[in-house]
Amino acid sequence: MLFNTIDFAIFMPIVFLLYWFVFKKKIKTQNLFLLAVSYFFYACWDWHFLGLIFLSSVVDYLVGHSLAKTEQRIKRKMLLLLSLIVNLGILGFFKYYHFFIESFQEVFTLFGRNLESSTLNILLPVGISFYTFQTLSYTIDVYRKKIEPTHDVVSFFAFVSFFPQLVAGPIERASNLLPQFERKRFFDYAKSVDGLRLIILGLFKKMVIADNCALAVNEIFTYYPDYSGSTLFFGAFFFAFQIYGDFSGYSDIAIGSARLLGFDLMQNFNSPYLSRNLGEFWRRWHISLSTWFRDYVYIPLGGNKGSKGKWIRNIFIVFLVSGLWHGANWTFIIWGFIHALFFLPLILSNKNSKFKDIAENSKRLPSIKTVFQISFTFLIVTLAWVFFRSENVTQAFLYFEGMFSVSFFSFPTVSRGLVLFLIIYMIFEWLQRDKKHLLEIDFIRSKPLRIAIYYMIVFAIFYFAGDTQPFIYFQF
Repeated sequence: MLFNTIDFAIFMPIVFLLYWFVFKKKIKTQNLFLLAVSYFFYACWDWHFLGLIFLSSVVDYLVGHSLAKTEQRIKRKMLLLLSLIVNLGILGFFKYYHFFIESFQEVFTLFGRNLESSTLNILLPVGISFYTFQTLSYTIDVYRKKIEPTHDVVSFFAFVSFFPQLVAGPIERASNLLPQFERKRFFDYAKSVDGLRLIILGLFKKMVIADNCALAVNEIFTYYPDYSGSTLFFGAFFFAFQIYGDFSGYSDIAIGSARLLGFDLMQNFNSPYLSRNLGEFWRRWHISLSTWFRDYVYIPLGGNKGSKGKWIRNIFIVFLVSGLWHGANWTFIIWGFIHALFFLPLILSNKNSKFKDIAENSKRLPSIKTVFQISFTFLIVTLAWVFFRSENVTQAFLYFEGMFSVSFFSFPTVSRGLVLFLIIYMIFEWLQRDKKHLLEIDFIRSKPLRIAIYYMIVFAIFYFAGDTQPFIYFQF
């Protein structure tokens, strides 16, 4: 069930009404209802894979329960290892089986030997990378004694399968989301209104920005040998906004839907294309994943402690694993390597944590220096997106070869209206950079004017929506 369909437009109001008016008396009843509708939501894609969510939930609930009963170091490590093997084993089989088999065959081919091996017709379960990391955060935090294990099986199963963020995040921590299932929730009108605003914003990002950009991106990347270098550059430019509108749009709808039900999910995007270096970009882009890798991979490896050599090693490991998390393709690994490579100067100069405040917080217009920093960071990110979007490494290099040809200086054959629209959108993001989201416009004191703006955005969604495209991150 897609967020941008009539099905969800019918599903969500029904869930909302039943949740608040029929099942509101008892927390357990509400949670049981949420568990049922979450499993139904996922089953709309393929009910066969419900067993995987159920298995992960059972294993991690029992592991957490067992960890609470023992203080023996070896036994606790074995329990954690069981959780890691089951969850990462399932993820690895479904997501990386073909990748490793094909890579193994290619190695033998390089030495002049053809190795035949059987392959399986394996479908990737939607959202498996997201809910696997979410349930693992619970087990790891219980092992570290950062949280107490829950004894409420319904709450835990609902936490793992919570439908707004089940398929593409945000990847919630048990320490934040699980306690919200265990305490009574009360209807909050202001929170629900803000949730509706986020849903509208998310639909606008997805249907107007991402889906319109997708039309140009699909055309340019498919027929890239036929286009000039300048047009290929704008193909990468459009993809940068496609993936941002697509993924942040999903996150906005997920967070907004959760708020309608009385839950607060973590912010997943914070105007990442206004970042002044890559360090700031990764504090603003897919925040739930970048902080997950920080807490469960980077810091356990040693983080920034020890020599700079180890620090650099840890950075490269995290970015390469992050690339592999996105998909079983060398293009994603190279994408991660590029980000690590450009992150390296920030580490050596101790500037990776330089920008933690809002850019030009007290000013309306950015300084020339800030414009240059934002533009340079956006350029690096955009060029790296070429690998992310390409079908294979060969296509990516051929795309770059065409882009940086003499024709780069020719006039691009792209929609000037779309380019202008994206620039205007980024101006609004700049003006709203100190707000939680773009539609937080309470500074407009006239309520009728605010409502008129919301209706204008809804009208734009219906009138300017591009052809319906699947959410990009569903494949991860």
